[in-house]
Amino acid sequence: MPLLKTCIIFFLSILLLSACKTTKKVSSKKANTKSNVSKKYTPSSRQAYIDRYSNLAIKEMLRTGIPASITLAQAVLESGNGNSTLARNSKNHFGIKCHSDWKGKTFTWDDDKKNECFRKYNSVEDSYRDHSDFLKNKSRYGFLFDLKPSDYKAWSKGLKKAGYATNPKYANLLIDIIEDNDLTVYDKGKVSKKKEKVAQASPTIVTPPPSSNASVITATTSTITTSNNNTKKAQNKGVESTNYSELGSEDFVIHTLTTERQIKKINRVDYVVVRSGDTFKSLAEEFQLLKWEISKYNELDEDTNLESGQIIYLQAKRSQAEKGLMFHIAGDNETMWDIGQKYAIKTRKLYELNEMKSGQEPNPGQKLLLRESK
Repeated sequence: MPLLKTCIIFFLSILLLSACKTTKKVSSKKANTKSNVSKKYTPSSRQAYIDRYSNLAIKEMLRTGIPASITLAQAVLESGNGNSTLARNSKNHFGIKCHSDWKGKTFTWDDDKKNECFRKYNSVEDSYRDHSDFLKNKSRYGFLFDLKPSDYKAWSKGLKKAGYATNPKYANLLIDIIEDNDLTVYDKGKVSKKKEKVAQASPTIVTPPPSSNASVITATTSTITTSNNNTKKAQNKGVESTNYSELGSEDFVIHTLTTERQIKKINRVDYVVVRSGDTFKSLAEEFQLLKWEISKYNELDEDTNLESGQIIYLQAKRSQAEKGLMFHIAGDNETMWDIGQKYAIKTRKLYELNEMKSGQEPNPGQKLLLRESK
């Protein structure tokens, strides 16, 4: 009898220990899930991006001779201030595709064509270094190094001429970014190890309710006001002739402005819903984009009046709809642009998918392809 009692106690002890471990695992899993849900991506502002990577651009200039202003302008434009899918997932800040000579990691992404191959890096620094080597080692860019390092306009036009990008306005876009943000200050070539970091607002990260599929993030902008006599006024668009290596913490006061806007996705493309009073200019300032980017992504003229409730994309639309959406039946007075905007598809791609001429509009009830048919 004592032996039986001992066995029962031993058995019950084992069951109790097992239950504790299971409870601990479940609790840990719940905690991890909660932690993952609460983390939302907060986009980098243009000024924050420039402050973070300007030293890298200067180091590459000293190593290869490419003006720091050009490197920074290209990085800002190609990576969307470091916020693009390519930059975030592959640390590729210059949009460089694989090409036949690339032996490193790759990242597949739908750009102008489906499943295009892009270079993937272990660090942003590797991306900056490879960008410099890419320009330095490709013969078609050789003439750029005969230009004056201070002539950023000639470099910008030269990059377009050599075929770095297909956008006919590419040179002007780079020039605008350089001038709007006074990037030539970095062409002086001084790397500041003690450079003051520009303070940024600590945005509140909002978690949407379980019923919502929207990603709610906070866009942060900063305005800097300098004091004392050794700097000029610094603005949200960029810092004017400020030598950060000479500044102490008492030399400038930073004012920050944080705004919140719900950002949703269609076809993996970020968009916002227009509010009363929104313009291309106000949206561009809020989300640290150029005005032309907003109009280009949405295939609209820059002077178009926006209407409340209208969808405005913050990224380029795609070549086809997301999986599972094969067709759309055109409604009365519905245009190809309307349909493209509804599914985040570029209008010209919609024309190509349906073998229609540009400018031709669908008939009511017409069945339109949204994806390539296999």
